[in-house]
Amino acid sequence: MFKILDRYIIKTFFGPFFFIFSVLFFIFIVNIIWVQLGQFMGKGLSYWQILKLLFYLGVSVISMVMPLTILLASIMSFGEFGERYELAAMKAAGISLTRVMMPLLGVSVGLAVLLFLFSNNIIPDFQRKAKNMLFNIAQTKPALNFTPGQFIDQIPGYMVKFDIMNDTGDDIEGVFVHRKASTFENQQTIVAQKGKFVPAANSNYLKLVLYNGYVFEDNFAGKSDNVRMKQPDQAIKFDTLVSHFDISQIINKAIEKEQITDDYRFQTYGQLDETIQKAKKENDKFFTTLNNDVISQTNTVVAYMDKNKAKAPVKSQIKLDTLKTDKKLEVLYSAYSRLDNLKSTLEGKSNDIRPNVKYFSKVIIYQQRIISYSVTCIIFFLIGASLGSIIRKGGMGVPVIIAIVIFIIFYVMNLGIENIAWSGKMNPYLAAWLPNLILLPFGVWMTYKALTDSQLFDAEKYKALFKPITQRFSRNKEHKRYQ
Repeated sequence: MFKILDRYIIKTFFGPFFFIFSVLFFIFIVNIIWVQLGQFMGKGLSYWQILKLLFYLGVSVISMVMPLTILLASIMSFGEFGERYELAAMKAAGISLTRVMMPLLGVSVGLAVLLFLFSNNIIPDFQRKAKNMLFNIAQTKPALNFTPGQFIDQIPGYMVKFDIMNDTGDDIEGVFVHRKASTFENQQTIVAQKGKFVPAANSNYLKLVLYNGYVFEDNFAGKSDNVRMKQPDQAIKFDTLVSHFDISQIINKAIEKEQITDDYRFQTYGQLDETIQKAKKENDKFFTTLNNDVISQTNTVVAYMDKNKAKAPVKSQIKLDTLKTDKKLEVLYSAYSRLDNLKSTLEGKSNDIRPNVKYFSKVIIYQQRIISYSVTCIIFFLIGASLGSIIRKGGMGVPVIIAIVIFIIFYVMNLGIENIAWSGKMNPYLAAWLPNLILLPFGVWMTYKALTDSQLFDAEKYKALFKPITQRFSRNKEHKRYQ
C-alpha cells in the first residue's frame, strides 16, 4: 500500500516540478538576454551561436532555479493534497504527515546531491565557455587586426598590406592584396591607391572597395610548363573595384577561442580549496609587507618627534612653551605634516587591502555556495511542504505568491550579506551559510506547525485574537431608540 502511495506522491510532485522548472528557466534566460542584448547586436552572430551562448549562460542559473522550483512544487503538491482532502484521508487511514513527506524528502535530498554534482563538475566548464564566448563577441569587429605597413595573412587565402589606415580602420591607402595560389592556380595581385571597408550584406564576408588601381593576373591554370613560361602577365586598370573576402572561419574561430582561463568560477570545489590556500599565502605575505612599511614609517615619525629624548637627558629637552612664536609654529606645522602624511599612507594602504579582501571573500562564498545551495533545496522543501499542508490550496494562486516572497527574502539576504562579506566586515564562510541558518529554524518551525495541524493561516483565528482591540474603535451599530 505504502509503495503505491509513495509512487502517487512522487508522481504528483514531479508534475508541477517540471512545469515550474521550465517556466523559471525560461524567465532567467529572458533576463540574461535582456542584460546581454547589447553584446549580441551588430556582431553578425548566427542563430546557432546565439542559442549556444544562451545555453552556456542558462546552465549556470540552474543552481538558483532548482531551490525555487522545489519550494514551489512542494507547496503546490501538498496544497493539492489538502484541497482535495487527500491529506485528511491519509490521516484518517493512520498515515501521519511525516510519513507522507518522507518520499518527497528523499527526492529533495537526491535533487540536492545532483545539484551539488552539477554545480561542482558541469557548471564551471560552461561558465568558462560562456565567459570566453561573451568576451570574444565583444572583441569581434570584424575579428581582424590590421597593422599599417605590415603584411598580414589573417584573411584565408590572401596576403594583405596597407600603408596607411585611419583611426576608425575604415579608410586605407597604399593597398596591396595578393591571392595565395598553388602552382596550378592563377596568380592574382591587386594594387590600389585608396580603399575603404564597408558593411557587407552578409556579415560573414568582409567587403573592400578599392579605387584607382591595377589587377595583375597570371593565367597559369591548366597550362603546361612551356606555355606557362610564355604566358604574358595581364594587367587590368580599374577606377573602382569591389572585393568580398570570406571571414566566416575567422569569426567562428574567434568566438569559440578560449582566451580567459584563470577565473575561480571555472574551478571545482577541490580546485577552489587550492585557490583559497594560495590566496591566503599571498595575503599573509602582502599584509606582512604592509605591516612592516606602516610600522617603519610610524617609527620614523615618532623618532623625529621625540629625537631629543634619545640624545639628551630629560633636563635638556626643549619645552614648547619656551619657544618663540615663529619657532613654535614651525615645530607644530612639521609635526602636523608628518602625521598627515602617515594618515594618507594608512588610507592608501587601506585601499590596497580592499581588492584582496573582496577577491578572497568572493572565492570562499562561491565555493561554499556549491554546497549551501544544495542544502537550500532541502530547507525549501521543508518550508514548502509545511506551507502547502497548512494552506491546503493548490494551483498557481496563493502558493506561488508565498513562494516568491520567501525566495525574494532569501535572495535579498544573499546579496546583502554577500556585500558585507566583500567589504571585510563578515567572515565569508558565515556569509555563505547565514541565509540557510536563518531559514532553517523557520523551516523546522513550519514543519512542527504542520505536524500539529496548526491553523496558522486561519483568518478567523486572527480576527478573534484582535477582536477586543477592534471593538474599541468600531461604532455601536444598535439604534439609539432601542438603547
